[in-house]
Amino acid sequence: MATERIGTSAEGNDEDAKFLASLGYKQELSRHMGGFSNFAISFAIICVLAGGITAFPQALGAAGGISVGLGWPIGALFAVIVALAMAQIASAYPTAGGLYHWSSILGGKGWGWATAWFNLIGLIFVLASVNFGVYDPFFKSFIAPLFGIRPESLGWGTQTVFIASCTVTQAILNQYVPRITMRLTDLSGWLIFAVTVVLMAALLWTAPHPFHIERLYTFTNFTGADGSPWPKSTGSVGVFLSGLLLTVYTITGFDASAHSSEETHNPSRAVPKGILTSVIWSIIFGYLLICTFVLVMPDVAQGVKQGSDFFSALLAPLPTWLKVMLGVAIFAINYLCGLAAMTSTSRMMYAFARDGGLLGSKWLRRVNPRTSTPGPAIWVTTALAIAATLYGDAFVVLSTGCAVLLYLSYIMPTAAGVFAEGNRWTRKGPFDLKAFSRPVGVLAVVGGAVLVFTGVRPPNEKVLYLVIGLSVILLLLWWVAGLRRRFNGPPLSESVAKDVPEVLSSASD
Repeated sequence: MATERIGTSAEGNDEDAKFLASLGYKQELSRHMGGFSNFAISFAIICVLAGGITAFPQALGAAGGISVGLGWPIGALFAVIVALAMAQIASAYPTAGGLYHWSSILGGKGWGWATAWFNLIGLIFVLASVNFGVYDPFFKSFIAPLFGIRPESLGWGTQTVFIASCTVTQAILNQYVPRITMRLTDLSGWLIFAVTVVLMAALLWTAPHPFHIERLYTFTNFTGADGSPWPKSTGSVGVFLSGLLLTVYTITGFDASAHSSEETHNPSRAVPKGILTSVIWSIIFGYLLICTFVLVMPDVAQGVKQGSDFFSALLAPLPTWLKVMLGVAIFAINYLCGLAAMTSTSRMMYAFARDGGLLGSKWLRRVNPRTSTPGPAIWVTTALAIAATLYGDAFVVLSTGCAVLLYLSYIMPTAAGVFAEGNRWTRKGPFDLKAFSRPVGVLAVVGGAVLVFTGVRPPNEKVLYLVIGLSVILLLLWWVAGLRRRFNGPPLSESVAKDVPEVLSSASD
């Protein structure tokens, strides 16, 4: 069967709305985002100044410098392949539901329903872990001391109030001023570029010793050492894999470009470009940044011992004014990272509710008529994200859990696409891998599986229990509660895809 090309002539909101109608949906959200904004929302969530700093000790405390010099490129290669496979499907089906929609079309509604839950919970964990990171270390270690507040005096109550305040203000911006939210996300993209360059230059300029490039390729087993987050391990392969968690946590969240499809002009072209460019630029700047950390450390073993305090130690030689400037800028960037995560998560929740996949779907799918934003989905996202941070060991579980759950949701539609290629999947967009489509899909599933395996190895077995427990609960809901009979999935089917005029007519009623 000949491959059908779609979305190649979309120009302006009317054409975009007609294209969305051909997928079975009416235009409800405001389509106000351009190509850069679609890139910026994923780039802001990936944010190498968030995960690249907070997860850095997990790499250094595994195999030392080689976890950075070699581990990051290997993990990044897996991430790029996954992004390529996702970008091709996003070009064909650019909807706010993104991955859930793709899985339902290519693998069936049950497969799509499971994908939706993994993706949604992973996104809630992203928002929760980012705002947890805004508090600790960035507020607690850099901002609070500027006001004479001792970090050790800040307890659980302060942490909870601070995180809740961040999340609520992000929700207010998202619901009531979506265009300002978009501008702030755009600004975040530029800030990440600028601040990363300034930070690297400052660290390299003030480094008190010559650089030893060989550090980046030296294997040292730091597992079990003082300050390492990993228990003692003797297998070199396992130790190296543990270090990949830095890449797994940092290079994730790029499905935000897909979840913003219905707010983006010409999404069949802009969304795949946003996915790929956000991943590639994050890989480049992230690699330069973490290599700089390793090179400017007086001693790698001492850096491992410092754990999460390594960043404060690296900034110590800088002039006070520069430390303050960098601290405030990185704090703001991480807050904007959470703002972008709020946008992505609430759009996913709205899209899933629109198809009846959640309890209270009729309420959760409502859109504010004045701002064209999904208010109920935004506030439920807010409540769940705050609740997730109340757990004592929140950041470790949230950061690892979000990476594992998101990559699971990334490889599920990709795997379905491999089997559906040329059969159920004949509808391709402008971004088409052609003969490389199935090989890239297979590699993406394998690479994504490696990254998921990395995230559930000890001492992160709690995340494995979470995934297993969630899978059992979803299976019980699907079969025992009878949701398989009540949930119809997205409206797109072969009949809808072939009968676009009729869909357009019904969507305009």
